[in-house]
Amino acid sequence: MAKSKIKAKQNGIHKEQHAAAHPRNDGIPFDASLFENIHVNRSAVERRAATLGKRRSVKKQWQAAWLLKAITCMDLTTLAGDDTPTNVNRLCAKARTPVRQDLLDAMGMGKEKLTVGAVCVYHNHIPTAVNALQGTNIPIAAVSTGFPAGNVPLAEKIKQIELSVAAGAKEIDIVITRELVIQCRWKELYEEVKAYRKACGEAHMKSILATGEISTYTKVAKASWVCMMAGSDFIKTSTGKESVNATIPVSLVMIRAIREYQELTGYKVGFKPAGGIRKAKQALSWLILMKEELGHDWLQPDLFRFGASSLLGDIERQLEHFVTGRYSASYRHPMS
Repeated sequence: MAKSKIKAKQNGIHKEQHAAAHPRNDGIPFDASLFENIHVNRSAVERRAATLGKRRSVKKQWQAAWLLKAITCMDLTTLAGDDTPTNVNRLCAKARTPVRQDLLDAMGMGKEKLTVGAVCVYHNHIPTAVNALQGTNIPIAAVSTGFPAGNVPLAEKIKQIELSVAAGAKEIDIVITRELVIQCRWKELYEEVKAYRKACGEAHMKSILATGEISTYTKVAKASWVCMMAGSDFIKTSTGKESVNATIPVSLVMIRAIREYQELTGYKVGFKPAGGIRKAKQALSWLILMKEELGHDWLQPDLFRFGASSLLGDIERQLEHFVTGRYSASYRHPMS
């Protein structure tokens, strides 16, 4: 019964995933009146976030199904200074077959073509990833615009985007100029992000706010609004390089901005938490948050992604526990 429930749940998600096409966010004209009166109550946000893991409990076959769902929404990432073509090739191999075949077979999922949502690399590794992912539908995401700090001239940032798109990247993760947020220079931020979106062309753009470097939730909410107004396909918490990365409270602020923007414009904008998400239990918390706050559409990879490098290993370990009743050593589930 557990196997059939997992299979039925995943098959339903798979079908909905292909039916979940929605108009791309074209952005809207800059209008500060839409967000200038936003004031986020920090205490209320943190109280709501603190209850999340206590009110919901996902167990047994349902937990396994949700963890398989998490894998399909994962941007499998390598952004290290010592990246080599060999590392990238191994990561892409893991992206193609993220869970061991014997575990999938035991869960009745052996014939499903389970893959991650995307592979995220630096620009110079795009050609390697393109070759390694031939024959799949896994898109390549490239970080750009002077990632992670963004402290390079605008013309160079735009050129980086154009080069990555030309090299084969289907998604571009850009970093905004944090100074503009800190100083509340919202019109300048809008023009910057709009220029990035134009340079992306058909490639989808994820705007990284680097929320760990933004002092208040109110500024996070306003920056989210500006990036969406400028045409961002996704808004993303962090580069993964800050001292504080994705947290549930800051995610709550951002996804409520997404909900309000969708109610106003009709455009659905995606969300990507990144940095510090290493455990399967954490992934479940974010999935529950998306389900409760935005609904089922945001449980699909076209509207939700995890930025992660080590999360997959722990999820696979939890799936082996579901199948065998025993926890295995982490080296049995290598990332690459």
